[in-house]
Amino acid sequence: MDTSMKRRTLLKVIVLGDSGVGKTSLMNQYVYKKFNRQYKATIGADFVTKELQIDDKLVTLQIWDTAGQERFHSLGAAFYRGSDCCVLVYDVNVNKSFEALQNWHEEFLKQADPTDPAAFPFILLGNKIDIDGGNSREVSEKKAREWCAAKGNIPYFETSAKEDYNVDEAFLCVAKTGLTNEHEQDIYFQGISETVSEADQRGGCAC
Repeated sequence: MDTSMKRRTLLKVIVLGDSGVGKTSLMNQYVYKKFNRQYKATIGADFVTKELQIDDKLVTLQIWDTAGQERFHSLGAAFYRGSDCCVLVYDVNVNKSFEALQNWHEEFLKQADPTDPAAFPFILLGNKIDIDGGNSREVSEKKAREWCAAKGNIPYFETSAKEDYNVDEAFLCVAKTGLTNEHEQDIYFQGISETVSEADQRGGCAC
């Protein structure tokens, strides 16, 4: 095979959780190594991409950020379908965001309608562990791990988008987990440059 032909796998990842838990911040930290103190609500949905190599595979993570507001809950089944992994995010300092995880979990399975719901890969992130040195925490790690165990041993990571703590590790797990569930969406790109512009990474179009 021509060496310019690189085998890539595209993984579609959906990030869900209440407004303000840090979904966008986690994605920006992972892809751009940036953290913005200003909170700006995501409108509808947006995606970023990140390439990484796992074993002999080039993996492109297409990570979809969603608005947590109630009025954007119904993005439609087409948005969720074809997902390879779902990342659920809550704020360890806000118990309400943890209690909402059940609804997000159910909503995703209902909309995505995977062939085997019990086996579909989820990953849980408990974000904002840096706040107040952990003294404002409302949800214990034990409670979160128990929830994950009850859902079929979902992988769990405690993260801080602000301090860039555990973010790379969490998304590496997302990629590896998604690979086990991929629909063989292998794409062959010939002579495509390895560098992706920020506009392209943001899902922008240069045309």
